[in-house]
Amino acid sequence: MLERLKLILPPWMHEWLDVIVPGAQIALIMLAALLLQHLLRRVILRASDHYQFPHELLTPINGVVRWLILGGAGLLALERLGVSAAVLWTAFTGFATVGAVAFFAAWSVLSNLFCAFLIFTVGPFRVGDHIELLDTAEKPGALGRVVDINLLYTTLEDATAPEPGSLLQIPNALIFQRVLRRWPEGVAVPRSKLRPASSGNAAAAGAESAAAPKGASFP
Repeated sequence: MLERLKLILPPWMHEWLDVIVPGAQIALIMLAALLLQHLLRRVILRASDHYQFPHELLTPINGVVRWLILGGAGLLALERLGVSAAVLWTAFTGFATVGAVAFFAAWSVLSNLFCAFLIFTVGPFRVGDHIELLDTAEKPGALGRVVDINLLYTTLEDATAPEPGSLLQIPNALIFQRVLRRWPEGVAVPRSKLRPASSGNAAAAGAESAAAPKGASFP
C-alpha cells in the first residue's frame, strides 16, 4: 500500500507516509472499537429489557465487554506501530497467566456472580417466593421468604426462627449446590414447617403455671 501511494504522491510527501498511514489505521481501529462497543451496549440493554435483567447486572457485563474491545483494539494498534507478533503473544500469555491466577484466587466471589446471573436469567425463584434448601430431598434446611437477590447473596426472611424479622444471607453459589424446594408467591407454606410460635408459647405458659407455688388456704 505504501509503495502504491509513493507512486501517486509527490516526492516531498513520501517521508510523511510512514507517519500518516499508521496513524490513520490506528484512528480507524479506535473508531471501529468505539462503534462496536456502542452497538454491543445497545444490544445488551435491549436483551436486559426483554429478559428483565436487573440493572445492577449490566455494569459488570458492560465493563467486561468494554475492556475486551479496548484490549483487542490496543493490540491491533501496537501491531500497526511495528510491534512484532511474538512480543504481543508473549505479553498476552503473561497477562493471561496473571489473569488465571487472579481468577482462581477470586473463584468464590466470581462463582457467586455467575450464579447470580443464572438466577436472574433462568429464574428458579423470585423475590416473594418461599424456598427451602435441602442437603437431601428429606433433610430440612434453611427456609424463608426471598426478600432480596443481589450479586453475592440471596436474602431470606427466616420462617423457622423463634422471633420474626431475622434474615438469612445465603451465597448464591450455595443455592446451586443444594436441593431447592419452592413455594411460589401466593402459595401457602405448610404450617408444620413454620416457626412453632404458638406451641412454644403455650408450652412455656404451661411450665410457668406448673412451677408456680399454690397459695395457702385458710378455713
